Amino acid sequence: MPRTLSFKSKLLVIVLAGLSLAACERLDPNSPLGQRKAIFKQMLKTSEQLGGMLRGRISFNEADFVAGAGRLDSLVKTPWQHFPQVRDEGKSSAKDEVWQNQQRFNELARQLEMRSADLLAATAQKPLTPKALVAPLNQVEAACKACHQEFRDY
Repeated sequence: MPRTLSFKSKLLVIVLAGLSLAACERLDPNSPLGQRKAIFKQMLKTSEQLGGMLRGRISFNEADFVAGAGRLDSLVKTPWQHFPQVRDEGKSSAKDEVWQNQQRFNELARQLEMRSADLLAATAQKPLTPKALVAPLNQVEAACKACHQEFRDY
């Protein structure tokens, strides 16, 4: 007669299976892929906060906007160093074209950096108004979108 597993044994098997699957998807935060994903998440969070202030989802706060623009300007300069010359292992949203057409990829990265610098410069124009910041932020978002369209695998 076959022996049946107890409830505790079944639960243990389920938990161990879940942990095993979770470990398979674990990303080394110090790997190039882990580093750039973390930076891109910070960039997204920062740009969403800035956009939220200009689109009325968050109250506009001049000091917070200036700080956010500075943070974004610093962040946009950093993920590119975490793209190795050869495609790395792991589940990446980057298309193969990143490595096949690095010149174009780097060109779009520089465009994003320039647009972000323009946004930061716009925060120095006083009095600072949301209306004056919409166009520079839209340019940053357009630069992000241009790179995503060519090089991100959705």
